[in-house]
Amino acid sequence: MFFRQLLHDDLGCASYLVGSRGRAAVVDPKWEIDEYLEIAAAQRLRIEHVLETHNHADHLSGRGRLIAATGATAYISAAADVGYEHVPLHDGDELELGDVRIRALATPGHRPEHMALLVGDAERSDRPWSLLAGDSLFIGDSARPDLAVEARAGARGLFATFARLRELDDFVEVWPGHIGGSLCGGTAMSQKPSSTLGYERHANPYLALDDEEEFVARLTASRRPQPPNFQRIVELNRGPLLTEAARVDGLSPVRTGELLEAGATLIDVRDPYEFDAAHVPGSLCVTANRAGVGTRAAWMVDPDSDVVLLAPDEGEALRAARCLEAVGFRALRGYVRGGIEAWRADGGPLAGIPALDPGDLAERLRENAVLLLDVRDADEWQAGHVPGSLHVPYYELRDGPPPQLERAERPVAVACSGGFRSALAASVLAARGLERVEHVASGGIADLPAHGIELIR
Repeated sequence: MFFRQLLHDDLGCASYLVGSRGRAAVVDPKWEIDEYLEIAAAQRLRIEHVLETHNHADHLSGRGRLIAATGATAYISAAADVGYEHVPLHDGDELELGDVRIRALATPGHRPEHMALLVGDAERSDRPWSLLAGDSLFIGDSARPDLAVEARAGARGLFATFARLRELDDFVEVWPGHIGGSLCGGTAMSQKPSSTLGYERHANPYLALDDEEEFVARLTASRRPQPPNFQRIVELNRGPLLTEAARVDGLSPVRTGELLEAGATLIDVRDPYEFDAAHVPGSLCVTANRAGVGTRAAWMVDPDSDVVLLAPDEGEALRAARCLEAVGFRALRGYVRGGIEAWRADGGPLAGIPALDPGDLAERLRENAVLLLDVRDADEWQAGHVPGSLHVPYYELRDGPPPQLERAERPVAVACSGGFRSALAASVLAARGLERVEHVASGGIADLPAHGIELIR
């Protein structure tokens, strides 16, 4: 038997390649499929089946591309309401691949059609040894209940699902559909790629709960925001099949300027310090130095709109393009060939944003020289913030600066926890016409007490 977990590092998504005796299946494939093909070839496996645990909301499935490349058959829940040819899965259905047995397990809650998959190795035992949990049970957490149905209804579905999972043996390994950082779960989701049902029964606060009302109350108490592209991704994943990646070519500075003049958005994936020093006016800083490129971009840019990329080199531009494509950006017009230096050499206009470190910010705050805009999430703000600062999570700036910023008599200093979210927020404010924007490009709010600035709860 062959088993391999493959991660999409930018989105925190997990997919799986399972095989035996020359036959293989891929579960929840990511958009980029080369890795599956390379591993299957190295292991002398033929990919015959592509299984989906549900209609994904956070990423485009690579199912169509895999089917086009291998001739594999698609499988998904009979309740998934998809528009492509597939074998409908019902609770208890089994698929055999040599010695591998894969059994569908109805596990609604995150989505009504959700199916987890029990995997066994008949050569060793007739009992399943692993659970491909999809978006049901995460390591240390639960899937979120509010993406497809009303939150409390979804939570009740997950409670019933967890009761069913508790019937499995303690030795069953749990392999989730996401690791920490994904928006399909909560903030307690671990970066650990797997666990066992016995350990999760002991340590996962949701799997340990046997009171339905307490489970529902806890799971729905604090909900993370839902990016605006989630429903669009679901519809794309429902079909028809997407079988080809976008072609992304290098563009001259002149052609780039024409596209920007026609309304395209330029997404700059360089380091925030480099962006602050010199960037194309109106461009947005979505640095590729940190995971979540696609998710951050989708908060601020319509995925149906034309997008041009600017990166340090061609390789980085193409990697960023695939990250954007994985979250539904389908109108990638290309990247600036030669990057910011080519733009500068061609006489293109440049802008800059003053960059601060926490020490600089502390001094500016003591002098009452700036209005601090804290763009962290609500739980971070509640854990400690600067008195008198303004709190607006970065994703709420999509439509432009709030009135308090437009009326500000002092420069606006934008900060988060490490400089990445604030880089995007500062660039959005500048692109939307706010003057006198400054950016805390390294460190963040939590570093201020070391420089004499008190935080309050």
